[in-house]
Amino acid sequence: MNEAENVLDWLQGWYSAQCNGDWEHEWGVKIDTLDNPGWTVRVDLEDTDLEGRDFPRRDLRRSKDNWVSARVSDMAFRAACGPGNLAETLTLFREWAVEKTPRQDSPGLMPPAADAAPPGEPERSKR
Repeated sequence: MNEAENVLDWLQGWYSAQCNGDWEHEWGVKIDTLDNPGWTVRVDLEDTDLEGRDFPRRDLRRSKDNWVSARVSDMAFRAACGPGNLAETLTLFREWAVEKTPRQDSPGLMPPAADAAPPGEPERSKR
């Protein structure tokens, strides 16, 4: 599994761990495109273990299409990046979330096990 797949698996687990019957109706994760080109990422932090945690602003400018800008404001992780930097941006969020979350063994902080069933499906048998 490559880094992009790992970070997406992790983000899916983190999102699922936040869903409690209320959070997902008000908050969430949004990934969109920019027209310059690039990506935007917004992860709502309200009512999560990350609410109120410090995030050091990041502004990485390597070239016209290779850049990442990330910060926390208004109770959300907000980032924009170049067209090839989405996995890097999500990895910044993951590294910060894992570092700042008090319980490192919480659901959603580690990627799901390779033999784990997708949400909503019965557990797979272990042989």
